[in-house]
Amino acid sequence: MRLVVLRCDAPSISDFSVAPVPPEVHDLPTIPARRDLRVIDDAAFDVLPVDPTPSLDDIAKQPDVAHLGTPQFAPQKPERPLRIVVIGSDAALSAVLTRLMRADNMWAEIGFVPQGESIAATSWALPSDPQEALNFALTQPVRPVPLIRDDAAVAVAGAATITNWDNAEITGEIIVDDHVQIRHEASAKIPRRGIFGARLVPMLDAPGIAAVTMDTPLPGAVPSRGLFPRKSGTVIAQSLSTGRALQAGGLSLRVQVDGTSRKRPVERVTFYRHLRDLQIVRP
Repeated sequence: MRLVVLRCDAPSISDFSVAPVPPEVHDLPTIPARRDLRVIDDAAFDVLPVDPTPSLDDIAKQPDVAHLGTPQFAPQKPERPLRIVVIGSDAALSAVLTRLMRADNMWAEIGFVPQGESIAATSWALPSDPQEALNFALTQPVRPVPLIRDDAAVAVAGAATITNWDNAEITGEIIVDDHVQIRHEASAKIPRRGIFGARLVPMLDAPGIAAVTMDTPLPGAVPSRGLFPRKSGTVIAQSLSTGRALQAGGLSLRVQVDGTSRKRPVERVTFYRHLRDLQIVRP
């Protein structure tokens, strides 16, 4: 095994004594950029310089959708497996997964050691104690899950949201597969409870996406006008829907993935299940 540890602004995590092989430890920024992640590009090429399995184009041309059913172990079987352990936030993990996805290296094994509150760690039932989580990430086997991405090729680690750019009610439509999640026109005055957007999380199994409707703004978001709800980011429990893809269209939409917002508002966005599954270390 080749073991690469990415410490994303987490220098205090340093006990790798249970690792099966000596790890390569790299200290990176809180949210690593593409240039910071060249190390995993190099490691993947060193372990598997030529991928003998069908390409993404080949998979997309297949007449069935077997690749979108129950998550599968990666078909690539390098003689020396590559495991990448990310120590950091959900946003840091998203950056790493995005880089691996864009380079088509999703066959790499991924361990995650959350720092602070983590939706991804909760979804995967990872240990809450940092050292316990590290030991788990270093030694335990993978269990594949769907990888969810958006149309800008950004991978979702924990959660994504679609809201109004100015934190008002949303005007637009959000559809999960063929189910209308939201079809709404914003009120002139911001209500305490309304339709403020949708939140999605990756599932552990097919179809891949679980989405709910938010009836207040996101935590910390300040509406540009009208009333301020006392508690923000709450969801309408009965609104849960699941599917392989989520499409949204509307006026001045804000798209956030793991807390990181796109730089500009959009009129449409799509999230969908990637053709390759995430090889994550989890219980």
